Amino acid sequence: MTMTFPVQGAGLGLRRGLMEALTSVDDGRIDFMEVAPENWMRIGGRLGKAFRAFTERYDFLCHGLSLSLGSPDPLDEDFVREVGRFLRQHNIKAYSEHLSYCSNDGHMYDLMPIPFTEQAVQYVAERIQRVQDILGQRLIIENVSAYAEPGKEMSEVEFVSQVVKAADCDLLLDVNNVYVNCRNHGGDARDYIAAMPSERIRYCHIAGHFDEAPDLLVDTHGMEVKDDVWQLLQFTYQHHGVIPTLLERDFNFPALEELLAEVDLIRQHQQAALVAEQAV
Repeated sequence: MTMTFPVQGAGLGLRRGLMEALTSVDDGRIDFMEVAPENWMRIGGRLGKAFRAFTERYDFLCHGLSLSLGSPDPLDEDFVREVGRFLRQHNIKAYSEHLSYCSNDGHMYDLMPIPFTEQAVQYVAERIQRVQDILGQRLIIENVSAYAEPGKEMSEVEFVSQVVKAADCDLLLDVNNVYVNCRNHGGDARDYIAAMPSERIRYCHIAGHFDEAPDLLVDTHGMEVKDDVWQLLQFTYQHHGVIPTLLERDFNFPALEELLAEVDLIRQHQQAALVAEQAV
């Protein structure tokens, strides 16, 4: 099966703390960018104009924070429609969200784990389908890092796979989240990656994490990517083919050239995987 992607190459998340420095980046250093729509949907003035300059220069993806797919609260359909207008306004190539929830009679300002149960699979899948119906496009869901597995009746691999199949949606494969969860809860990260449905993967995330303890990693997005995670990304390309991949960095920003070096490294791994494919 030929895989289609909304973007190509190696990307970087656009954060306000990086905007000034990123205006002077040479063409070709970054292939695409990503933002949380909640951070920009109602922004005008100088910042809104600056954001528009980026969306006119780069391909963009949106990665949402507050759709709250697993919440017991009713789906906020007005919010979904507002996101849809934002996507059209800026010609955003795709919209992804976390396979989690962040509200229960009000926002909790954190991404909470959904129980890995058959009932939750059907509940979340129906909400994803409703989002897709409203937007008129497929939703991409992301496997999330979690520090507890409440009500677990199946593995995370089974849960993620069943949700994307039941909802007929796509997958954002976060390689660092796979690594963090397998270290925290047990399991083989390569087996997890290999079990994901290739035909549904639309792009990947990679990020840094903090080693709180030998058996507790924290997905911070505030550090450089660890060598083990780079190796897991290489395995991802070997198993699923070369997939567009975005570097997430949310705070503790280094010099821009250090971030761009990590974006360059994504591209190097992609090119190496393509060469290896062609040699077979």
